[in-house]
Amino acid sequence: MHESGEDYLESVLRISRQKGNVRAIDIVRDLGVSKPSVSVAVHSLEDGGYLKIDGYQITLTDAGREIAERVIERHELFHRFLVSLGVDDAVAEKDACRIEHTLSVESFQAMKDFIEKHMAEDAGQV
Repeated sequence: MHESGEDYLESVLRISRQKGNVRAIDIVRDLGVSKPSVSVAVHSLEDGGYLKIDGYQITLTDAGREIAERVIERHELFHRFLVSLGVDDAVAEKDACRIEHTLSVESFQAMKDFIEKHMAEDAGQV
């Protein structure tokens, strides 16, 4: 799965959580890409078994949801961590988008464990 495919799946999950239903135009607005780009991407993701398209309605398959949830978990963790370090929110948002796609499962889990432990300690929760 390429970074752009993960971004589309993440967008579909985020929109479905906010609105319930997802249409191509919602993805266009969320990602700031063209309608033709969305059309090509969602059909490719449908062919790969990650999305279902029924008329104008776009939904995640179980495989697509699994990837989207993983990417969102990574994004949220990195965003929170960077902000906790004093990084500007907008910068942290952009950097979290970059980092979320590049780490191995092993490295992410080690960082997650470390971040959660130390953020809990800093909050006096240990």
